[in-house]
Amino acid sequence: MHQRANPALMKQRRCLAEHPFGVIKQRMGYPRFLLRGLKKAKAELALDVLTFNLQRVIAIIGATRLIAKLRAA
Repeated sequence: MHQRANPALMKQRRCLAEHPFGVIKQRMGYPRFLLRGLKKAKAELALDVLTFNLQRVIAIIGATRLIAKLRAA
């Protein structure tokens, strides 16, 4: 695998794909989920992903544009 791996593509993958997971884990503050059970852990992860996505949208387009687009929809 190491012979086939393109270092430039691997660096790009680390920047694009692994960053959100690292940020979400860091914001959770714990190495594990706070809730127990698959259903509850899925709900906890869904809320964490939702907050990450909302923060990214606010950082990119701004809060006022986001609210205007939500009201228009």
